[in-house]
Amino acid sequence: MEFKHKTVLLKETVDGLDINPDGIYVDGTLGGGGHSELILSKLDKGKLIGIDQDKDALEASAIRLKEYKDNLILVHNNFSNILDVLKELNIEKIDGMIMDLGVSSYQIDKAERGFSYMSEGALDMRMDRSSHFSAYDVVNTYSEDELNRIIKDYGEENWSRRIAKFIVEFRAEQSIETTGELVEIIKKAIPVKARQENSHPAKRTFQAIRIEVNSELTIIKKTIEDISSVLNKNGRICIITFHSLEDRIVKNTYKELATACICPIEFPVCMCDHKATLKIITRKPQLPSKEEVENNSRSRSAKLRIAMKL
Repeated sequence: MEFKHKTVLLKETVDGLDINPDGIYVDGTLGGGGHSELILSKLDKGKLIGIDQDKDALEASAIRLKEYKDNLILVHNNFSNILDVLKELNIEKIDGMIMDLGVSSYQIDKAERGFSYMSEGALDMRMDRSSHFSAYDVVNTYSEDELNRIIKDYGEENWSRRIAKFIVEFRAEQSIETTGELVEIIKKAIPVKARQENSHPAKRTFQAIRIEVNSELTIIKKTIEDISSVLNKNGRICIITFHSLEDRIVKNTYKELATACICPIEFPVCMCDHKATLKIITRKPQLPSKEEVENNSRSRSAKLRIAMKL
């Protein structure tokens, strides 16, 4: 299957980097290579490091970006390990980094990857297929309380307790093997009258399990802090999020790094000696245009936030 993915907020994100043709840039979520291709087209002596934990993405991008091979370094890793990646490449500082935190269209559309509630596949959801921990483990080994927690916190699902209960009751008889089986359990757990119009009943639960499998939320804050520590002066960080939990973490981490004093409000004088390291460029997130949403419905919830190193 061809690696197809419509790049979201393409021009806005790359413009946000304010590219120096001789600079060093990182695409932390290479995916189909859309953002990387535009960045590379603007480089002269500069370099782009493309990171992805999905080997399918790396293989597809190597082909797509072959004309830029002299400026491109591909790395199989997770963006959360940015400091280790740079150390291995003997690179101390970078001029910008982007991250697109959404799951790719390719991953969703490839049924056997198990990301989609619309097609039958194994309960997988691993972005890094070399990992031994999958959606099967979450669904079949987590306690009812643990399932309720992740479905409620990561999926913001009102019926989390009932869904968790139905999962545990079903697996007492047999293990849950496929996305289709899980979808049917969720449908039975959520009363028809309570289902949201124009939204699949399994959408929130699948999102929650995917986030848990790939530790998507727990790594964001530290990654932003690490990126900030290796950015050159005026270097940019551009992050695209697709749901409120991710966006809130990005927004709050930017705000923290852009604040000079983080002492409790009741302190009469500053005691923390904290210095601002970032300047927030986007006070409000940039959203996709109406035209982009019409051409790519998956871009509807995308938000881009940009910050610059002081």
